Amino acid sequence: MANSAGSKSATDISQTMDDMDDVRKYTSLGAANRDKLRENPGFYTRAWRRLRKDKIAILSLVGLLFIVIFALGAPLVERWVGVSYSTTNLRAALLPPGASYTDPVSGESTTYWFGTDGAGRDLLVRLAYGGRISLMVASLALVFSLLIGMTIGSVAGFFGGIVDSLLMRLVDTLLCIPGITLLLLISVWIQPGPVGLAFVIALLGWTGVSRLIRGEVLSLKQRDYVDAARVLGASNASIIIKHIFPNVVSLVIVWASLSLPSLIIYEATLSYLGFGVQMPVPSWGNMLNDAREVFRRSWTFTFIPGMAIMLTALFINLFGNGLRDALDPRLKE
Repeated sequence: MANSAGSKSATDISQTMDDMDDVRKYTSLGAANRDKLRENPGFYTRAWRRLRKDKIAILSLVGLLFIVIFALGAPLVERWVGVSYSTTNLRAALLPPGASYTDPVSGESTTYWFGTDGAGRDLLVRLAYGGRISLMVASLALVFSLLIGMTIGSVAGFFGGIVDSLLMRLVDTLLCIPGITLLLLISVWIQPGPVGLAFVIALLGWTGVSRLIRGEVLSLKQRDYVDAARVLGASNASIIIKHIFPNVVSLVIVWASLSLPSLIIYEATLSYLGFGVQMPVPSWGNMLNDAREVFRRSWTFTFIPGMAIMLTALFINLFGNGLRDALDPRLKE
């Protein structure tokens, strides 16, 4: 027994010495290294670190921010150029980029950095104001689509049964209808403004996100924390809003970043066909519609708004791809 006690005492002493060595190693580290040892970054911190390493996504974000700032600063662009987006000057029609026009009466000279359209309106100013309209319509359509799609998808996935069947058959029916055809019919019927056009686009844009949300909710509602909330007396609405919605945020962010380009192109298509934003209010789509009659005489009139649409859609898509990879929990640093 004495030997057993001695062996146990020796073991305790050895363990104590090891613990003291660990403490000395920890205390010998600098403050920055100790903080690094204690650090346990959360999901969004790790996602941001992965996103920062994606140079293409970061460059796309910078380009997108430049386009947004350019569109939001349309009044400043107008003040700098000295003409409004609706000012016409037929004598200065279809000028090339960088051309100047001197008024024969007042002698004032105006430089058109992006040239002019068929009515002599400054393309730079109209491009800025058109970007405001196009981005506003697409953003509002995205918000309306999320509100409708998340509500229907979460209700269908959470309650299941006949509610799920009815709502998903509605989604299947809308998916079978050619989208642009239905949008044209609705646009002709109600002749919407920018906000109304956004809601019209959202009427067909919510189906994809509703199916994604439904599938995720079907999985989440089986989790233990949902059962615990139900046992504690939480209502169905409270469970959906407080416990399920926060767990689908990443999915919604990725869907939104990848869907916004298609919404911009939807608006441009409707405006190009003459059923979207109406003149004299500019949008990138109706600028293209206005340019198709004179594109042989001024290729820049067609190229500039078309390039703005293409670059915006490209930047959002590239950033959306990087964001999707960054938010993927299966990827490790």
